[in-house]
Amino acid sequence: MLFDMTKYTELDAQMGSGDPLSFVDTKKYTDRVASTELKSGLKDAVRSAYGEMNGSPITIAAMDFSFIGGSMGSVVGEKISRAIDHSLKTRSPFLMISRSGGARMMEAGFSLMQMAKTSARLALLAEAKIPYISLLTDPTTGGVTASYAMLGDFNIAEPGALIGFAGPRVIRETIGKDLPKGFQSSDFVLDHGFLDFIVDRKDLKDKLSALLTMLK
Repeated sequence: MLFDMTKYTELDAQMGSGDPLSFVDTKKYTDRVASTELKSGLKDAVRSAYGEMNGSPITIAAMDFSFIGGSMGSVVGEKISRAIDHSLKTRSPFLMISRSGGARMMEAGFSLMQMAKTSARLALLAEAKIPYISLLTDPTTGGVTASYAMLGDFNIAEPGALIGFAGPRVIRETIGKDLPKGFQSSDFVLDHGFLDFIVDRKDLKDKLSALLTMLK
């Protein structure tokens, strides 16, 4: 939708997950990854690419919830970091589209490390004064929200997206109280100052182009 004529060049397309902890729950992690790859047609929970949007260069990384709940593991962190490196090299704005349940438990500390890794790369982007726009879609939760998803020069969201660290059901059960109406919806998060604006997907390309033009 965002690249002109739907033309783009994908980055690190064949990068896939290892199994650093030989993790097993109801099934082996390697088996879970293999079955998810087969079902989704993806190598992991994020794809990154570059191209032009309304005639201007842009680098985009987009998460996919169909791959183990869009969870952030080592590959997700590495591909996002490399996409940021591409933005630095080409001095093109970076757009991160998040949709995730959070850090991938099957990679434990390796997964959590990606929070710091991606945040450090984004600091280099900020130093270079290259725009970073973070788009939060439904849902954006856990370690993704606690790192790169909320570090944009502009944090924007789609209507009705669930945005938060712990989900509303977990919070309700923890504190034993009813939550405010629409708690953690993008409208609620906007009203409380954590977002810059909400934009419908059909208007996204033009809105982003107008924003980036103002930042030039």
